[in-house]
Amino acid sequence: MAAPSHCVRCGTELLRGARFCSYCGVEVENVVKEEFSISADNLVSKVKELIHEGNITRITIKDEKGKTLLEIPATIGLVGALIAPWLAALGTIAALATRCTIAVERRK
Repeated sequence: MAAPSHCVRCGTELLRGARFCSYCGVEVENVVKEEFSISADNLVSKVKELIHEGNITRITIKDEKGKTLLEIPATIGLVGALIAPWLAALGTIAALATRCTIAVERRK
């Protein structure tokens, strides 16, 4: 079980080994991280699929070199109307990149 790198409530980066967020005080939940590579053509549909799963706390999109292109916090996934700008940004990323890595943090 890995500790999350960002607070699930406010998105603040957490200190290593922290049990509570230093900004909002929420207790740090157990989070599992996974990464997988995907073609840019399938990027938008895969992110939509991940958001609909409901147990995601953060999605990070990286390019072929490992540079972070976009981070989507879990709170965005909860409200459908707020996800549209993120998906538009993903469309732009997909047009510029050939392969992407999606890093996903899930609540355990």
